[in-house]
Amino acid sequence: MDTDAAVTRPVRPGAAVTRRLIRAESRGDLPMLACLAVLVLVLAALCAWAPALAGRQEDRALRQRVDAAQAQAPLISLSTTPAVFNTSPPSVDMATLLAAGRTLTDPLSGAAARHLSFTGGGSYDYDPASLLTPRPPGPASTSTQLTVSYLPSARAHLRYVSGRAPADHTPLTTAPQIGLSQATARALGVRTGSRLSVEFPKTPGAQNTAPDAELVVSGVYRTVAATDGFWTGRETLDQPSRYQAERSAGTVLAVRGLVGRDAADLLAGAGVGGPRVTWQLRADLSGAALDRARALTGPLSHFGADLSAALCQGSDWVTGDIACQVGGQSTQSLLVTDSLTPLLTTFTAQDQRARALATYAVDALAAVALATVAVAVRLLLRRRQPHLRLQRARGASTARLVLLRCAVAWPVVLIAALLGWAGGAYLAPTGTSGSPQPLPAVLTTAVVLLTVPLMTWLAVREPRRPGRLRRTRRRTAVGRRLVLELTVLLATAAGVAALRSQGPDGILGAVPVLVALAVVLILLRVYPLVLRLVLRQTRRGRGVVGFVGAARAAHDAPATGLALFVLVLTLGTAVFGGLVQRTVDDGLTTGAAWNTGADASATVAGTVAPAGTTTVAPTGMRTALQHLRALDLAGQADGAVVSQVAVITVDPRQLAAIAPKSPLADALLSGLATPPGTRLDANVPLPSFLSPGLRARERTGGFTTTVVPQGKPPVNLTLKPVGTLTDAELRDPLLGPVTAQLPEGTPMLITTATADHLLTAQASGSTVLLLKGDAKSDGDGASPTALRSAAAEALGPLARIRVRAETLSALRADGLTQGLGTLYTTSSILAALSGLLALALELTLTSHERSRTASFLRTLGLGAKEAGAIHFLQLLPLAVASAVGGTLLGLLEPRLLAGTLDLRQFTGGPAQPALHTDYSLTLALVAGVTALILAAAATETVLTRRRRLGAVLRLT
Repeated sequence: MDTDAAVTRPVRPGAAVTRRLIRAESRGDLPMLACLAVLVLVLAALCAWAPALAGRQEDRALRQRVDAAQAQAPLISLSTTPAVFNTSPPSVDMATLLAAGRTLTDPLSGAAARHLSFTGGGSYDYDPASLLTPRPPGPASTSTQLTVSYLPSARAHLRYVSGRAPADHTPLTTAPQIGLSQATARALGVRTGSRLSVEFPKTPGAQNTAPDAELVVSGVYRTVAATDGFWTGRETLDQPSRYQAERSAGTVLAVRGLVGRDAADLLAGAGVGGPRVTWQLRADLSGAALDRARALTGPLSHFGADLSAALCQGSDWVTGDIACQVGGQSTQSLLVTDSLTPLLTTFTAQDQRARALATYAVDALAAVALATVAVAVRLLLRRRQPHLRLQRARGASTARLVLLRCAVAWPVVLIAALLGWAGGAYLAPTGTSGSPQPLPAVLTTAVVLLTVPLMTWLAVREPRRPGRLRRTRRRTAVGRRLVLELTVLLATAAGVAALRSQGPDGILGAVPVLVALAVVLILLRVYPLVLRLVLRQTRRGRGVVGFVGAARAAHDAPATGLALFVLVLTLGTAVFGGLVQRTVDDGLTTGAAWNTGADASATVAGTVAPAGTTTVAPTGMRTALQHLRALDLAGQADGAVVSQVAVITVDPRQLAAIAPKSPLADALLSGLATPPGTRLDANVPLPSFLSPGLRARERTGGFTTTVVPQGKPPVNLTLKPVGTLTDAELRDPLLGPVTAQLPEGTPMLITTATADHLLTAQASGSTVLLLKGDAKSDGDGASPTALRSAAAEALGPLARIRVRAETLSALRADGLTQGLGTLYTTSSILAALSGLLALALELTLTSHERSRTASFLRTLGLGAKEAGAIHFLQLLPLAVASAVGGTLLGLLEPRLLAGTLDLRQFTGGPAQPALHTDYSLTLALVAGVTALILAAAATETVLTRRRRLGAVLRLT
């Protein structure tokens, strides 16, 4: 057998002809195939690039929240109490125990252990002890409670004005050293070198009497202002507090001092029980923060059980608790405090809401892009319609024509999808919690691939045999259209109802697309009716231009459905995105004002008086002081007790100077203002404004309360309601720094600051100072540094200071907020580009009919200007309908979905921000679409003028 004959086989003529047809049609379809390729390439690239970018924004947002939380307090901590009575004599090696804390993360898995690091070397705190000597100056009924703490991280925030810091290594024969703040030393009447005799609580089961010890004051310090929130919850290290004794008529002075590391060793030798030892862990969430946090939450959920299994066995003979061994030291059970998991849970809920809002933009962009694909395929088939008819006449079957179209388009689509995916994956940021999503890319490519054969089949299928009457076929078509419209309207109504009841998800996020489709269907019903009315009016006129233009527009109206859908959805998406961004931006300003109350605010624990008492500070800034106390009130009518009412004392004149246009300041100024210099006494009812919840508990009368001033008999005060706070007044920014400290639903009462001398100071309360910059510059002239300096001068270095400009910058820099803004901006731009491409393709698709009409009229003597006017009038209704529909959709969607647009988490304000439409963006978009259509009309007019008579006659 001849091998050459076996290898070389003749090519069948049919296959060669098919390949030539494919090549020929590919060359003729290059423009439209390029459009398809660009669309598929962009969609595939977005599926690979956008998820990684979104993951980076989520990681950034989580890191911001974790860093802010860790600046205030540790998110993860381990604590235990050493068992000092397991040895004879009692002892503890605190240096070894604190150092052994670094081995406590060993039970965690390798990945989780790498993401946690210890901060500092550990700390410890004793239970409050009674100070026996010296007796502090003041009323004889006052007792003193001293808390002894070892806190090495405090050294960077202290400056010793006399003496030195307590030593970490002290000889066994000397007394433990303690450092006190200036305010504490004055309150106790001691100085450097003084000795304190302290009685510590006894240990049940090991001691019958309370042990006592002697401490020597090694130094007196003053605190230094910190910007990292270090002093939050540690105010007693600087300022002593005083509260009412529980079982006596006296008061208790609570103070706190710092000791050296080996003070626990010396106190254990004196018979004092072990302190509470705490190790703080810091979570390292660099890189893929969300993935790292999720990897941590699992091991942390059973971290305590793992520690007990690894380190604990048996029970302690003193306490009966589990006995553990840490660094060779016997301890009680280990307690794990995990605040990272609740923070991650809260962030996950916020992230889910952000993702739900993002689905609106993503689904709308996908719908616009796929509609553009459909328009491109329509134009592709329209350009090939004569060739398809010729091939059909020569006997080609429907399947052959469909396969021929697929053989031309499918390789282009697949190559574009692969190139887009590769490019998007190359550009996608690495090391984030997001990753490229192949499934959406595959689905998008599959939809585009299936669009080609479906629309080809609809274009080349065999016509129905003429068996039915034309009227019957028309009725059938009308019935099908009605069924389709009713189906869309019912699905839209059901989707909106489901969306409002349960919120958005991956499926319900497409409801806005259904709303857009419903709006387009309504427009397609109204659009021809309006054109017919216009046609009636133009028919009565003298000129032929208006009549012909309106007639052609009415004739082409049913065929513009797809173009109208693309334009309406594009405009609606852009208007909706602009509304969301404008609402968030305005809400950020409101949120920053709510968090700071004025240009700046300073908050300290306890009801204290600032350094200055005038409303105008020496720096030229205006200030307003607010004191927050928690009191138990009794109703005058029924005597019912309302516990823990937030009582706020303010000076209405100061608030009016801070915010002249404030509704709260106006109400308080009219109801609480007293003549300057007036000093109220206990016999005068105090005018008060009540929150609605507190007013509901006592509708007719006022309230009474009993306060016990220091060293004085109890005083009964009467609080007389003069008004009820409205919702607008409760949400006034002037109350933001105060109400932010209250649990939701706390009853509130506001009274005049002239009653401050009647109310007792509370360590559990707080003081808020609002600051406004120089009135001449409306606050713009006061820099954050000047505001911070003035606030620290008034309330001391422990004040928590917030500046509105800095708060606004922090809110705007939030990862979720920036990610949402970037998403809507990007999707609106891409949707607009895709929509404009679809409009250009649709105008190209229908330009032949308009050119034929203009050419026919030109043969009848129509001038070039009149032909241009006809072009303009033919396209003007489409521009008007798309502008009206898109604007209506963009404004209607947020109102329909108002219950699901929870933007409060992005603004930091007290309530859901009001929806604000970006009218400038809306006008710009409408003007852009109108300009494009006018440009198309002008282009067609120019092309018509350039045609010679022969071309005009051929078109006719």
